[in-house]
Amino acid sequence: MSSAGVRTDDAVAAKQRTDRSRVIALVAMTPTGVIGKDGDMPWRLRSDLMRFKQLTMGGTLIMGRRTYDSIGRPLPGRRTIVVTRNADWKCEGVCRAENPEQAVQMARQAPASQSSPTSQQESSADSDTSSKNRGIYVVGGAEIYRQLLPCCDEVWLTRVWSSVCGDTTLSIELSKFRQIEQTRVIASSKNSVPTEFIRMVRENS
Repeated sequence: MSSAGVRTDDAVAAKQRTDRSRVIALVAMTPTGVIGKDGDMPWRLRSDLMRFKQLTMGGTLIMGRRTYDSIGRPLPGRRTIVVTRNADWKCEGVCRAENPEQAVQMARQAPASQSSPTSQQESSADSDTSSKNRGIYVVGGAEIYRQLLPCCDEVWLTRVWSSVCGDTTLSIELSKFRQIEQTRVIASSKNSVPTEFIRMVRENS
């Protein structure tokens, strides 16, 4: 068995409250704060990518331009808002925001129909999730996390148990959040290092 999870009633209740009004930061980082290297993530974590797709399908992704460049395209089934001050920047299927605060406002105002089309290979289960999800997901990079963490209702943290070095690091204050869910995933042929998925909600959220 590749993973073991701990769930509480709080976790279930938090899932039921997830809608367009909730802002959620999704972060994958090592214990030393490494989140990237050479414009990419310095690990291979298939289980984390699959979880990311499942949890964000149908929602709105907020990211910086360099994070978008590392992905290279709008992700199917989700609306993408890229934060950049470059007024001339544009990409088909992507919205531009001048700053992180404007990105959140745009996400809250956006109708669900503006999500990027899903691929033909996408399963019906993904489509069902897409129709129900109204979350706003902050997915990087480091400066976007720093600016938007104060308005996040939840943090979904993947703790990557690796000593890898990187050129992009993050230090975030989590004392105002409490843990409601934890899932451990061991290293395998599909996951280069062990991880923990930790779900936290803001106190009194």
